[in-house]
Parts: sequence; C-alpha cells; structure tokens
Amino acid sequence: MQYFFDVRVNHESLSFDELWEMWEREAEAALPVVKAGRLQVWKVSGQRRVIGVIEADSHDELDRIFMAGLPMAHVLEFVEIVPVRSYEAFAEDVKARWKGGQA
Repeated sequence: MQYFFDVRVNHESLSFDELWEMWEREAEAALPVVKAGRLQVWKVSGQRRVIGVIEADSHDELDRIFMAGLPMAHVLEFVEIVPVRSYEAFAEDVKARWKGGQA
C-alpha cells in the first residue's frame, strides 16, 4: 500500500548543530529506502518540511516506521497521511466502469 505524507520538523528543542546532525542521520536512513523504490520524498524549499509517498505492507508497518523507525521520529509532526493508489489503476477501473466485483 502507498501513503502520501506531509511532515514538518518540530525543531524548537534542538540546537542548530543537533538539527543538522539529526537530519544527516535521517537522510542516511532514507536514501536506501528511496533506492529500493519504497519511498519517494521531497524536501519543501524554504521550510523544515518534507512530503512524499511511502510503500508499506500494512498500517501497522507504517506506524512502526513513522513512530519509531526514523532517526527524527520524536521531532516530526505529521500534518497528513493519506492512502493513495496509482492513477493508472484508477484509470483501468474507470474504463471497466467498476465492473467485475470491484467496489
């Protein structure tokens, strides 16, 4: 399953150096997941904010990743997490007029 997320970094409790060190660890953790094709992520220019789409096998896995699996987990504020699907799959359902037992 894929999920869109919008997250802000609540950095007030960190010094400037602590923020950079933590963000470096976060980037090191994220890049292998990006390379594996399970994460697309963008840093919003001019803000301490990141948006993306992550692949997770379940809601439980997503919760584990976002709540404890990230180096910055304790300073992240999730503005929005939304389950999404590919537009191509949606277009196929539209062509089929939602027939074939699909709701």
